[in-house]
Amino acid sequence: MQNPFGNGNNDDNNQNDPNNPMGLPIPPNFATVVNKTNGQIRIAKVGPSFTALLFNLWVPIFRSDWYNLLCMAGVEIIAGMALSLGMGEPFQIAYSFGSYGLGIVWMLIYNMMYFKHLFNIGFVPADDRSKELLTSAKYWKEPQDKNNN
Repeated sequence: MQNPFGNGNNDDNNQNDPNNPMGLPIPPNFATVVNKTNGQIRIAKVGPSFTALLFNLWVPIFRSDWYNLLCMAGVEIIAGMALSLGMGEPFQIAYSFGSYGLGIVWMLIYNMMYFKHLFNIGFVPADDRSKELLTSAKYWKEPQDKNNN
């Protein structure tokens, strides 16, 4: 695929990175992971997820991340039930602050949850740049060789 931002739409001057599996321009804070068994590729941001802050449970729906959707919905339901037990204005204020607080928590940890789940189901970093980015953010830990332990 041609890079629409780098070569002036000149097919003879293809400047795509050969290490980039999809041939798309990827921002520096995004990592690419690939599942070696079925060839699926996922690209996501490393760091805080402002989309999770703004759109809450819609983010895992659009990413087809059903595991984290259920985890987030479960926490939201339990917290909502706990904060809405009382009646009156103080509990309504606590419920509002609790829902804003959960939004900030999802903003801070959702991308990490997403990558960790992808790693659990067989995804690995697609290239060295992604591996370095994920390692520096403490999302990826190189698997230990079981024979050396």
